[in-house]
Amino acid sequence: MMHPKPQFLIAAPSSDSGKTTITLGLLKAFANRRLKVQPFKCGPDYIDPLLHQKACGAPSINLDTFMAGSKHVTTIYNRYLQQSDIGIVEGVMGLFDGADKMKGSSAEIAILLGLPVILVINARAMAYSAAALIYGFKNFNPELKIAGIIFNNVNTISHYNILEDACKDVEVEVLGYLPTQQDIKIPSRHLGLSIASDINFDELCNKIAISISETVDLDRLLQLSTRNTIQEVVGTKSPKKGNYTIAIALDDAFRFTYHENLEVLKQFGEIVFFSPLTDAALPACDLLYLAGGYPELFVEQLGQNTTMLKSVREYCLNNGKTYAECGGMMYLGQYIIDRQGNQFEMAGFLPLATSMEKPALHLGYRSLFINDLNIKGHEFHYSACIELNGIEKLNCNIYNAKGVDVPSNMYLKNRTLASYNHLYWGDEQTFIEKLLQDSFYIN
Repeated sequence: MMHPKPQFLIAAPSSDSGKTTITLGLLKAFANRRLKVQPFKCGPDYIDPLLHQKACGAPSINLDTFMAGSKHVTTIYNRYLQQSDIGIVEGVMGLFDGADKMKGSSAEIAILLGLPVILVINARAMAYSAAALIYGFKNFNPELKIAGIIFNNVNTISHYNILEDACKDVEVEVLGYLPTQQDIKIPSRHLGLSIASDINFDELCNKIAISISETVDLDRLLQLSTRNTIQEVVGTKSPKKGNYTIAIALDDAFRFTYHENLEVLKQFGEIVFFSPLTDAALPACDLLYLAGGYPELFVEQLGQNTTMLKSVREYCLNNGKTYAECGGMMYLGQYIIDRQGNQFEMAGFLPLATSMEKPALHLGYRSLFINDLNIKGHEFHYSACIELNGIEKLNCNIYNAKGVDVPSNMYLKNRTLASYNHLYWGDEQTFIEKLLQDSFYIN
């Protein structure tokens, strides 16, 4: 059965155009209208989905055509959209920027899902030249539908009138603009500042929503973006594959988890969340998942929680099954060195340490081959790993999106696997099955 529903993808010609600000404003504005809003995020991003959820109350779902197959992306999109009144997808980088040309780009996802694109253009230093830019994006790929334009950083009506003329001359509808406002500026997301608990995001999102409601035609946006969706019959959930208890680190230092990864883990048993920052000890569990995050911002507090450090170390030493990625791997190491050169003791289980003294960005998609298993993920970190005596590495080949070897490793000790790579198993559960079946371990 076909069911019409507003749904669209927010994109931009490049990063830093205002996609996230406008997405948050739209999520909040429509939620304030009592609409059930379902947010999505293109790509492997962790931070923007957290902001989406703060804006509208619903978990944001990652859509990634590199880390998962097209069928999986389509299935989860339809599943979550079906439960909502409106679907809003935030793009990644520039509209056509992917891991390899358009592969994994916002444009690829928009075409796959049949979504109209709302293009956000930073007009701070632009006037009628916007016509040429919009014309290029409109005509570059005929499979893609640019349905409307929202301009960012427009401070005068005369400026906006010129931009309106530009849209009219290339026959793309303009929906409005957002003026420059310092009080709605989102703090830096690269160092974890914008997800700090002391920032009042509800107030910030409300300010953006009020502003965007005044200068963007939200009713016209809903009309332009309404598309038929397939109303699928919701089947029963898959039966659990085990009665495992899975402990997952979740607090301000460890919060980088994909929603669909957690949904898969729920199929294997009960999930118990805990905080390495504030809890006294690790809960009893059959599998420990130390997710990524920003432990380098909380090194002093983590180091002072000695009872938790001891609890995690003893669990791992006693062959407790553990998977640690990025920040979780840093936590299991001997120590973390901050940017000032100060050293903070960590769990002391893995024979490695990490340092932020000379931060360098390591970024990109990763494809891991472990025997007959291929699983994909993403690497994003500024710290450097210091391998110490006794370090062991899993026999694993790791490549970037273009199939080129990368100097990244999967470390192994007892029944613990650790890596800088953030893996996505929402589409393929074999990695978790092997983890629980001891397939990776040598002891």
